[in-house]
Amino acid sequence: MSLQINDSVFEAFPELESERLLFRDFQARDAEDLFFLKTDDQVMAHMDSKKHQSLEDTLELIRNNQTSFVEQTGLNWAIIDKAANRFIGYFGYWRLDKANCRGEIGYSLHPDYWGHGYMKETFSTLIPFGFKTLHLHSIEANINPNNANSERLLVSFGFQKEAYFRENYLYNGVYLDSIIYCLLEEDIK
Repeated sequence: MSLQINDSVFEAFPELESERLLFRDFQARDAEDLFFLKTDDQVMAHMDSKKHQSLEDTLELIRNNQTSFVEQTGLNWAIIDKAANRFIGYFGYWRLDKANCRGEIGYSLHPDYWGHGYMKETFSTLIPFGFKTLHLHSIEANINPNNANSERLLVSFGFQKEAYFRENYLYNGVYLDSIIYCLLEEDIK
């Protein structure tokens, strides 16, 4: 068991791949496809974050993802469908708690790719990376209680519910509930 995050991961962005997917760093050319994800009603239904108003909002997010890697506070991959060479989503350890070797994940996928195992394939590649290479001790996911698909995905990988927070998050003038899931390496199914 490691007691600290592997900082060498941040020497060069770790490009990974699975059978159908490439996981690489975000690039400016991803902006239009990411903008779609950040404005689509289906995708944003349970995200509890503001929709992007312009492509500049999306370019700023890409820059922030790149900065978080340089500052070693986050590691965010663009998910690319290898066959179509198309940006289809993202997965990231977007909030790293180095003192406790814990990372919070965030992820999203284009609706055209829902229900075809792409996010399971993503988790199967990037969750083991979090434990084996990044040396996380625990992985956290914070979801909207109405996001049944995300909850099923997390549970299928062995994530366990740690907390249900009632009205802990103010979004658009409304207090929303949150569910926190956690995965330890020995929990992986």
